[in-house]
Amino acid sequence: MTAVVDRLRSDRPVFSVEFFPPKDAEAERQLWRAIRELEPLDPAFVSVTYGAGGSSRDRTIRVTGRIAQETTLLPVAHLTAVNHSVAELRNVIGSYASVGVRNILALRGDPPGDPNGEWVKHPQGLTYAEELVRLIRDLGDFCVGVAAYPFGHPRSADLDTDAEFFVRKLRAGSHYAVSQMFFRVDDFLRLRDRIASRGVDLDQVPLLPGLMPIRSVKGVQKMAEMANTEIPPEVIARVEPYAGDLEAVRAIGVDIATELAQRLLDEGLKNLHFYTMNRSNSTVQVLDRLGLLPARARV
Repeated sequence: MTAVVDRLRSDRPVFSVEFFPPKDAEAERQLWRAIRELEPLDPAFVSVTYGAGGSSRDRTIRVTGRIAQETTLLPVAHLTAVNHSVAELRNVIGSYASVGVRNILALRGDPPGDPNGEWVKHPQGLTYAEELVRLIRDLGDFCVGVAAYPFGHPRSADLDTDAEFFVRKLRAGSHYAVSQMFFRVDDFLRLRDRIASRGVDLDQVPLLPGLMPIRSVKGVQKMAEMANTEIPPEVIARVEPYAGDLEAVRAIGVDIATELAQRLLDEGLKNLHFYTMNRSNSTVQVLDRLGLLPARARV
């Protein structure tokens, strides 16, 4: 098994991407166009999200299985504890293993229907992501990632409390972490400092910054609300005047993502994670501007 952390420990900067499972046949064709366009660029891994309460469970298993079996890419499957008993979680983990997927991103997850609604534990389920990490690790040779929150998890009392819970996830057996998207590098760096100050060796447990090239004003605002992410006024000021021109917004989104990524590289980061919204072009353009594309793939 190739583990995500093996791909992240590289002498050169590497990138990874995130997709979500398609809802219909046309969306599936678009997803696979993006997968095939990104495949020659050799991302460290590609992750596939998991709907609230397992609403897209079967599609996530199918997509990650196809990626494992039909491409050269390394798939990571998301898994959430919401609305699942431990027995059901064991079954899903076994389903991933059966299709060749042994890299999993463990999340507690949001309540179905309303990400900000009350979180209710399944009677035979788990309460925290750290418990899910332990369950996955106990079931076999899995590489497990977790989520990090630059602005704190929406249910954390404050940033210090959030950092303590995050460190518990790492000490439960996590191999790496991926941050929610952000639009100010300092927000990510402060997160990194909070974690490092608690004795975590980030050379051993990589923390990946999550970047989303903006494609539409409404789209990024919706994603930001779901991810408990602040969109700085200076970012809104750059894109809002062009809200009716999707290509102009996308071009500015590429500019912003490139600026963020370059500063992260300048700060010594070697791993970049892109939220693609199942499109490849913006991510490819950012990577090209950063000089991270293979010579044969430069645009």
